[in-house]
Amino acid sequence: MIRPSHSDTRTWAVLAAAGSAALLAGAFFFQALGYAPCELCLLQRWPHAAAVVIGLAVAATGFRRAWGLLGLVAAILATAFAIYHVGVEQAWWAGPSACSGGLGDLSAVSTDELLARIRGAQVIRCDQPSWIFLGLSMAAWNAILSAVLVAVWALSLRRSGRRKP
Repeated sequence: MIRPSHSDTRTWAVLAAAGSAALLAGAFFFQALGYAPCELCLLQRWPHAAAVVIGLAVAATGFRRAWGLLGLVAAILATAFAIYHVGVEQAWWAGPSACSGGLGDLSAVSTDELLARIRGAQVIRCDQPSWIFLGLSMAAWNAILSAVLVAVWALSLRRSGRRKP
């Protein structure tokens, strides 16, 4: 039996990495337009950045199953972080207090400490979407598009395991 061409798997992996690069470019574009990212928005960028690096490694060295698995994990993390962010926006669960407006327990806080907490609180909130398109926030669009990238990475792995007669 002969293994399928690795150029086919390389193409899918590089395409998935290009998708992550496009999502990062979109995030930076919106940031340049004045939409400052919250803490969770920044967190969602890291797996995409990792996927881009993995895609560059695939392009340079050829497809390796390990690269495909790492790319798949990066896309899954990007999707999970985005879903978490959507949940915070929809109040399905609490987000980090640093970006969801919480100042912690105020019952035994001095005035000076309260002022310090207010001054240290982030202005960019994770629980309030700053941009919505077709009823979906940026985090929701990231979740959807990241899930598509999970499928593309999975396809590259599946194609790498196929054998032709």
